[in-house]
Amino acid sequence: MSTDLDSAVAETPGTTDAEATAQDNQFVTFAVANEMFAVQMAPVQEIIRVPEVARLPLAPAALDGLANLRGRVLPIMNLRRLFNTAERANDDATRALVINLGTPLGFVVDRVASVLSIEPGEIEPARAIQSVVQADYLTGVINRPGADGQRQLMLVLDFDRLVNDQFNQRGMREITHSGAGLHNEATALGAEGRGEGPGNADELRLVSFTVCEQEYAIDIADVQEIVQVPEGITAVPNTPHHVLGLISLRQRLLPLVSLRSLFGLAPQTLDEHHRIVVVSLPGGAQVGLVTDTVKEVLSVPRSQADAVPGALSRDGELQEFESICRLDEGRRLVSIIATDKLLGMRAIQEAAGLADHPDHHQESTMADAHSQALSSDDDTQVVIFRLGAEEFGVPIMTVQEIVRVPEVLTKVPKTPKFVEGVINLRGTVLPVVDQRSRFGMDNIERNDRQRIMVYTLNGLRTGFIVDSVAEVLRIPRHSIEPAPELSDEQGRLITKVAKLDNDKRLVMLIDPSQLLGARESSAVEKMFNNAPDASTLAKAA
Repeated sequence: MSTDLDSAVAETPGTTDAEATAQDNQFVTFAVANEMFAVQMAPVQEIIRVPEVARLPLAPAALDGLANLRGRVLPIMNLRRLFNTAERANDDATRALVINLGTPLGFVVDRVASVLSIEPGEIEPARAIQSVVQADYLTGVINRPGADGQRQLMLVLDFDRLVNDQFNQRGMREITHSGAGLHNEATALGAEGRGEGPGNADELRLVSFTVCEQEYAIDIADVQEIVQVPEGITAVPNTPHHVLGLISLRQRLLPLVSLRSLFGLAPQTLDEHHRIVVVSLPGGAQVGLVTDTVKEVLSVPRSQADAVPGALSRDGELQEFESICRLDEGRRLVSIIATDKLLGMRAIQEAAGLADHPDHHQESTMADAHSQALSSDDDTQVVIFRLGAEEFGVPIMTVQEIVRVPEVLTKVPKTPKFVEGVINLRGTVLPVVDQRSRFGMDNIERNDRQRIMVYTLNGLRTGFIVDSVAEVLRIPRHSIEPAPELSDEQGRLITKVAKLDNDKRLVMLIDPSQLLGARESSAVEKMFNNAPDASTLAKAA
């Protein structure tokens, strides 16, 4: 298809009434599986090359995924799959028709041929036509003389009927809902992330990380984000040795402090395993604490946290540590950092002051304006995890723990395929579900990057194996919009989509309460009741 045809169709949304009347007789023609089709030009907004998509689990097979079209989430449908014909790889001729059916949807076709003006007498009923498409999905057949003197037949598709029969009708309407409900829900999630929602006062919620093979933790409410160390860090001259420099994080300058240097430990070359834990200072400033690795989210009974022995802190040392957790029957010690005392240290205050360095005045001013425009009340804090190439997010306060996958999971007979088994998690039995199997994805071999994310679902603690846990992010409300609801199950589970990195990255936001349906919850509960007790599992391990 020529660029001229692309441009001509792209300009149609701004037509006058007279032009709109003329468009009633204009059709865009295209080929799918060796048949020629047509659609009225009026609802065709654009013709684009097939974009990259994020796969949407539990959606109908005909959905290729979600694409980002100039800041708007666009579902991409595969017409060959809708027609149950053989699939083929996209090539230079493949295009996506963006058609407005109350909301824009993209339909992948083999090629686009032309825009034709068709007279009413050239359209015949479709009932007698044999095609790869049911006659119910056709509004008629264009029968006109071709350039070679032969009759030219083109099937006129009824996209409304096709979509309504194949996909969730209610979901297609809900894509166009106003943002009022989204604002309320995002604000509620933000409140949960700030610890205002329901919680267990007898437990500590911690993010644990390592520095020089020693494990530390910070209260999860004090953690703004967890991000990878970027390739470039801007060094600032005449700064303390523990200050690594500045990076730009979401249009804001972030000073980085090496915890190794701060704790007087040997330095280490930074690589892809290091992580930055972003914490807030009083007054709204932020500082990034560079750790060796971030391990997991912990939910620890307060009874397992002991105060730092007085003899260690008597001379003013170790004041930044408020307690030590005893895990795994005392074999694992985690030092809990008192964030208020750490952030009150002169070394941290000096680092935070770098964001106002005169050499960065202009960038800092822009960042301050940006931060004022987007207050934390409008943010949703989520844990990002990966399955294959796709990224998913869950509200951080719904994640009870993130733990490594043990070498052995105890199988329980007569359980669903997606249930991997049970493990002993600190003296309790934890059913474990394979998230890939639950989403209908191909299985992969166990590896060191996989993690178990633990939630409480219908009163039962359940773990879900994911390919990796990437980071913790605060996502501004304006970056979130409703996800297309293309099946009942997917619509309940994936309610929103976040657009990040200048709309180049899509993260599907999951409602964890919907991870197991009623039937799956019943199966997991039955498995839990039939599983060996924790002491038996401990002996087996």
